[in-house]
Amino acid sequence: MDVSQSDKERKRITVEIHNRSYTIIGQEEPHHIRMVSNLVDQKMREIHEANPTLDVSRLAVLTAVNTMNEYIKLKEECTELMNYIETIEKEEDNEND
Repeated sequence: MDVSQSDKERKRITVEIHNRSYTIIGQEEPHHIRMVSNLVDQKMREIHEANPTLDVSRLAVLTAVNTMNEYIKLKEECTELMNYIETIEKEEDNEND
């Protein structure tokens, strides 16, 4: 059986999120997967503390929505910063001409 290069690079790690074990398979390093899993677990705990009656599936969806909201805000901030840097660089180029 021929195993592709990408299959060789895939790593398998078991993590615990909200008191449940999950096996994550991917190309990221185990420490990265643990860090991401810990952040998801932390966010779920925060939301669960504020909403203790949520069932696990609703808690997971609310966690995903909150996380995606944070991601979009950070992505927008990054775009604004990149545009600001480009503007400054153009101004510097114009001053040097």
